[in-house]
Amino acid sequence: MNGQERNSISKGLQVDIVLKADQKTGKLTRGTVKDILTKSNFHPHGIKVRLEDGRIGRDQQIVST
Repeated sequence: MNGQERNSISKGLQVDIVLKADQKTGKLTRGTVKDILTKSNFHPHGIKVRLEDGRIGRDQQIVST
């Protein structure tokens, strides 16, 4: 599943995100969603989330539910 739709993401999901610093390379970082930061229902570059370790990035794919 991709991370472009807000309703497919919830707290506790394991996701792969792209951090702001990694946007040029597209390097993925795996973590567990703590907060959903994007208010809109859809974002073409991925819904912005905060991971439990505090890192923030745009969700690229959902790893597990």
